[in-house]
Amino acid sequence: MYTAYGPQRWWPGETALEIIVGAILTQSAAWTNVEKALSNLTAAGVLSPEGLRTLAEEQLAALIRPSGYFNAKASKLKAFVALLDERYGGDLDRMLGSPVDELRAALLTTHGIGPETADSILLYAAGRPLFVIDAYARRTFSRLGLLPESDSYHDWQRLFMRALPPDAPLFAEYHALIVRHGKGVCRRRPMCARCPLAAVCPVGLAAA
Repeated sequence: MYTAYGPQRWWPGETALEIIVGAILTQSAAWTNVEKALSNLTAAGVLSPEGLRTLAEEQLAALIRPSGYFNAKASKLKAFVALLDERYGGDLDRMLGSPVDELRAALLTTHGIGPETADSILLYAAGRPLFVIDAYARRTFSRLGLLPESDSYHDWQRLFMRALPPDAPLFAEYHALIVRHGKGVCRRRPMCARCPLAAVCPVGLAAA
């Protein structure tokens, strides 16, 4: 995939907070729409813990409207800021530097943050070696015949983390390549003729 697609330089974002906000906003949303929402937050001068904290939830929802489910996502962003304030004194560096198990547990108890979003924050914002599992990974590797013991998030993640060295940049690049492949080629209706993995994929071989 790297040979076919090149480096992805993902996750886009100039600051750790922008990455975190993007990880929340991208739930059930195309990234192009998330970019519009992030641009609105930046233009309004509220893409900061203080800005998100002080902005009324209704105003926040209006700014992130392009990302869809904007009322629910405004609530999720407020919940994240509440976690940051209550547990880490509003210090994002302190939060991201805390022990990984502690931080992951804290994120998972926060409204609107599930395993995929939590691990995206840990990998891309905190630089921790946790592999992010999403629908693209499940679909691509199921078609390749590389499956865990169960379809749980934990077992999928363990499949990758047992096979790869614990290296955050490697995990980030690999996950980004899987996303690129899943969006462009290994879709619900796969485009096997364009697939760089077709020669080792049972689905691709059957389609040849």
